[in-house]
Amino acid sequence: MHYSEIKKYDIANGPGVRVTLFVSGCTHHCEGCFNAMAWDFAYGVPFDDDVQQQLLSDLAPEYIAGLTLLGGEPLEDGNWQALLPFVREVKSRYPQKDIWCYTGYLFEEDILESFCSRWEGMREFLSCIDVLVDGEFILAQKDISLQFRGSGNQRIILVQESLREGKTLLWHERS
Repeated sequence: MHYSEIKKYDIANGPGVRVTLFVSGCTHHCEGCFNAMAWDFAYGVPFDDDVQQQLLSDLAPEYIAGLTLLGGEPLEDGNWQALLPFVREVKSRYPQKDIWCYTGYLFEEDILESFCSRWEGMREFLSCIDVLVDGEFILAQKDISLQFRGSGNQRIILVQESLREGKTLLWHERS
């Protein structure tokens, strides 16, 4: 897997100050995508052990609220597998920090019904994700007033609570 960018101090992609990893590779190709250069799976830099160790170090300060994964598309086949050992380690070292993940896939149909049945390990990956922002970016529904998402169709899902309850539960915006 490659990544296109890392932000050590991000306040736009989840609550608090976050470390953000933008992975490379996306097959959605949403019209108006803010990061179209990251559609290419080979764009950027390899996500190797040194990069992972640096990210783990970047997450250490108490003022860092958590990690955000976006792209590209973190849930493309290949990307999530490369991320699984890393998010597992983040959860082990920093259980008090949350992990947000942005995806163009839909939580119920694509992820729970399709990916979890097709790909061994997807349930474990989901067990490391606290909040999932789902749905493709739709230019016609672009709304810059929305908190932590770009278009009105996208949802902010509490993953662990949703899995426990067996229904999709949404994170509510804080003003």
